[in-house]
Amino acid sequence: MKIKFDISKDLIAGLMFIFFGIAAIWLSRDFPMGSSLHIGSALFPTIVGGALAILGFIIAARSLWSPSEPVPLPPLRPLIMIIAGTLGFGLLLEPFGLVLALLVLILISCLGGSDFHLREIAILYIVLAFIAVIFVYGLGLQFPFLPTLMKSVVR
Repeated sequence: MKIKFDISKDLIAGLMFIFFGIAAIWLSRDFPMGSSLHIGSALFPTIVGGALAILGFIIAARSLWSPSEPVPLPPLRPLIMIIAGTLGFGLLLEPFGLVLALLVLILISCLGGSDFHLREIAILYIVLAFIAVIFVYGLGLQFPFLPTLMKSVVR
């Protein structure tokens, strides 16, 4: 048998399964395991994490012997723009409010795509602004809705 060391989709998936399985076991280590009669809160995450890690090991090991397609490099522009939009939203939420932070999030995130239209962006913004009104005023969530300068003018 010939072992190849190409980075394939199966190898990445197996390594991710192993990582999340070990993380589940590690994060549940401080909880009580319990017994078979009185199951503790760590038993289920430990069993599922162990099963996930074993499954990940099988998938990763199998990818070394079976032919698979290599992983292409992901396009970086959409990834960078979505992260930048999310960071912009987080940084602008408090001083500018939810309405303007949503606008920044949508505009920057749309720059990550190659095909977007101003009408679609406007409809998306209007729908999300309406949902923001429902969350802030209807459900009473404590998000700053308007910029801090406009709050003093409105009151």
